[in-house]
Amino acid sequence: MRRLMILFFSALALNVAAQTRPPKLEPIPEPPPAPPGVLNEALEPQVTITRRGDDKVEEFRISGKLYMLKVTPSHGVSYYLLDHSGDGQWVRQDSKDAGLRVPMWVIGTF
Repeated sequence: MRRLMILFFSALALNVAAQTRPPKLEPIPEPPPAPPGVLNEALEPQVTITRRGDDKVEEFRISGKLYMLKVTPSHGVSYYLLDHSGDGQWVRQDSKDAGLRVPMWVIGTF
Protein backbone atom coordinates (compact mmCIF):
# COMPACT_ATOMS: atom_id res chain seq x y z
CA MET A 1 0.00 0.00 0.00
CA ARG A 2 2.84 2.35 0.89
CA ARG A 3 4.51 1.75 -2.48
CA LEU A 4 1.27 2.47 -4.29
CA MET A 5 0.89 5.81 -2.45
CA ILE A 6 4.50 6.77 -3.25
CA LEU A 7 3.95 5.89 -6.90
CA PHE A 8 0.70 7.91 -6.99
CA PHE A 9 2.23 11.03 -5.44
CA SER A 10 5.33 10.87 -7.62
CA ALA A 11 3.14 10.61 -10.73
CA LEU A 12 1.11 13.57 -9.48
CA ALA A 13 4.27 15.59 -8.84
CA LEU A 14 5.61 14.80 -12.31
CA ASN A 15 2.30 15.87 -13.83
CA VAL A 16 2.39 19.19 -11.97
CA ALA A 17 6.04 19.75 -12.88
CA ALA A 18 5.27 19.11 -16.55
CA GLN A 19 2.52 21.74 -16.49
CA THR A 20 4.60 24.47 -14.87
CA ARG A 21 7.08 24.73 -17.75
CA PRO A 22 6.34 27.77 -19.86
CA PRO A 23 5.72 26.98 -23.50
CA LYS A 24 8.17 28.24 -26.07
CA LEU A 25 6.51 31.29 -27.56
CA GLU A 26 7.59 33.06 -30.69
CA PRO A 27 7.10 36.81 -31.02
CA ILE A 28 4.26 37.90 -33.25
CA PRO A 29 5.52 39.66 -36.36
CA GLU A 30 4.47 43.26 -36.90
CA PRO A 31 1.52 43.66 -39.27
CA PRO A 32 2.34 45.03 -42.69
CA PRO A 33 1.52 48.68 -43.33
CA ALA A 34 -1.84 49.46 -44.88
CA PRO A 35 -1.87 50.06 -48.62
CA PRO A 36 -1.90 53.70 -49.65
CA GLY A 37 -5.35 55.23 -49.93
CA VAL A 38 -7.05 52.73 -47.60
CA LEU A 39 -6.81 54.73 -44.39
CA ASN A 40 -8.77 57.94 -44.51
CA GLU A 41 -8.10 60.15 -41.52
CA ALA A 42 -11.28 62.14 -42.20
CA LEU A 43 -13.44 59.05 -41.51
CA GLU A 44 -12.06 58.48 -38.02
CA PRO A 45 -14.30 59.98 -35.34
CA GLN A 46 -13.11 62.97 -33.37
CA VAL A 47 -14.05 62.63 -29.71
CA THR A 48 -14.47 65.64 -27.43
CA ILE A 49 -14.94 64.97 -23.73
CA THR A 50 -16.62 67.66 -21.63
CA ARG A 51 -18.17 67.86 -18.18
CA ARG A 52 -21.63 69.30 -17.61
CA GLY A 53 -22.09 69.45 -13.88
CA ASP A 54 -21.33 65.97 -12.59
CA ASP A 55 -22.08 64.31 -15.95
CA LYS A 56 -19.39 63.41 -18.47
CA VAL A 57 -20.40 64.02 -22.10
CA GLU A 58 -18.45 62.58 -25.02
CA GLU A 59 -19.20 64.11 -28.44
CA PHE A 60 -18.42 62.02 -31.52
CA ARG A 61 -17.94 63.85 -34.83
CA ILE A 62 -17.01 62.77 -38.34
CA SER A 63 -15.89 65.52 -40.72
CA GLY A 64 -17.02 68.09 -38.14
CA LYS A 65 -20.60 66.77 -38.00
CA LEU A 66 -21.94 65.68 -34.59
CA TYR A 67 -23.60 62.28 -34.89
CA MET A 68 -23.49 60.73 -31.40
CA LEU A 69 -23.30 61.74 -27.75
CA LYS A 70 -22.38 59.43 -24.89
CA VAL A 71 -23.62 60.71 -21.54
CA THR A 72 -22.20 59.17 -18.38
CA PRO A 73 -24.02 60.46 -15.28
CA SER A 74 -22.22 60.34 -11.96
CA HIS A 75 -24.97 58.27 -10.37
CA GLY A 76 -26.09 55.87 -13.10
CA VAL A 77 -25.44 53.91 -16.26
CA SER A 78 -24.23 55.66 -19.39
CA TYR A 79 -26.51 56.11 -22.39
CA TYR A 80 -26.14 57.26 -25.99
CA LEU A 81 -27.96 59.92 -28.01
CA LEU A 82 -27.86 59.12 -31.73
CA ASP A 83 -28.75 61.26 -34.74
CA HIS A 84 -29.43 58.61 -37.40
CA SER A 85 -30.58 60.82 -40.27
CA GLY A 86 -28.59 63.98 -39.48
CA ASP A 87 -31.66 66.20 -39.09
CA GLY A 88 -31.19 66.94 -35.39
CA GLN A 89 -33.71 64.37 -34.14
CA TRP A 90 -31.86 62.62 -31.32
CA VAL A 91 -32.82 59.10 -30.23
CA ARG A 92 -31.78 57.74 -26.85
CA GLN A 93 -30.20 54.31 -26.76
CA ASP A 94 -29.11 52.71 -23.51
CA SER A 95 -25.71 51.04 -23.42
CA LYS A 96 -27.28 47.72 -22.45
CA ASP A 97 -29.89 47.95 -25.23
CA ALA A 98 -28.82 45.83 -28.20
CA GLY A 99 -31.71 46.91 -30.41
CA LEU A 100 -33.65 43.67 -29.92
CA ARG A 101 -36.74 44.05 -27.80
CA VAL A 102 -38.59 40.87 -26.97
CA PRO A 103 -42.32 41.33 -26.34
CA MET A 104 -43.28 40.28 -22.83
CA TRP A 105 -47.06 40.04 -22.83
CA VAL A 106 -48.95 37.86 -20.41
CA ILE A 107 -50.75 35.26 -22.49
CA GLY A 108 -52.44 33.43 -19.70
CA THR A 109 -52.28 32.93 -15.96
CA PHE A 110 -53.28 29.95 -13.88
